[in-house]
Amino acid sequence: MADIKVGIVGLGWAATGHAPAFKANANCVIDALCTSKELSETDIRTWTGSSDAAVYHDYDEFLQHPGLDVVDICTPHPLHAEQTVKAAEAGKHLVIEKPLAINYDDLLTMKRAIDAAGVKSSVCFELRFIPHFQLIDSVMEQGLLGDITYYEVDYYHGIGPWYGQFEWNVKKDMGGSALITAGCHALDAMMAFSASEVVEVTAFSSKSTAEWAQPYEYDTTSTALVRFEDGSHGKCTSSIDCRQPYVFNIHLVGSEGTLWNDEMWSSNLDGLRAQEWVKTPTAQAESGDVLDHPYAPQIDEFI
Repeated sequence: MADIKVGIVGLGWAATGHAPAFKANANCVIDALCTSKELSETDIRTWTGSSDAAVYHDYDEFLQHPGLDVVDICTPHPLHAEQTVKAAEAGKHLVIEKPLAINYDDLLTMKRAIDAAGVKSSVCFELRFIPHFQLIDSVMEQGLLGDITYYEVDYYHGIGPWYGQFEWNVKKDMGGSALITAGCHALDAMMAFSASEVVEVTAFSSKSTAEWAQPYEYDTTSTALVRFEDGSHGKCTSSIDCRQPYVFNIHLVGSEGTLWNDEMWSSNLDGLRAQEWVKTPTAQAESGDVLDHPYAPQIDEFI
């Protein structure tokens, strides 16, 4: 029998990535769902792998589900703070879809509640688990780039009316900003690669003149310049108004080499041609679709 009982709140796009990951882990079971939707027995089985899971339409009642260990929050961004605080106070461990919150005060409130309750928590920055990130970690650990002085990680993904989340994502009090709603994956990656404290930030933003982008209540492209405590610096652009294929750009410049997406060059590798990149056969982030993201290894590690 699975030891850990999981409950998912919010059965939207994000949950279609989370639920299969929990279902695939033999040490847990999705035992409860909280949703505004009316679910048939077939729906319940599709979401949980069983028709025995309980369905709640009230979040407070959901938190009282017998034996519930983990709450997986997949609701729109502004709901995360209140739901996190209530779950933590009820002693539930937490998996929270990104972004954690859309303002700093909510973030601090969530952190205080989690710390006070002593529960485990994880935000879904699942791109940390793709092979490309594993390659980058290995390259850095082996010193092939030397001391990195410049980090560039960018997120280019046009989020227009062709996306289901567009209707609510365009609102300032729902999406927050281009960086919060989407580019936070890139910012998280840059900060993870650096592992040095941020000491200074400068940012700029602009909004597309495209007709389809006008419903956005905030600027649709932003660029953050970050200086780290160790003297290095970085740049993170988040563009949700671009008209192009999805691109998750990673460019790391070090004293002994450079990594540029799936190519690299290092003075610590003998025999390389001076003017030719080394192509690495790895799997990069190639889509903004949650179904293409590696939730399973992150959920496995959390469980």
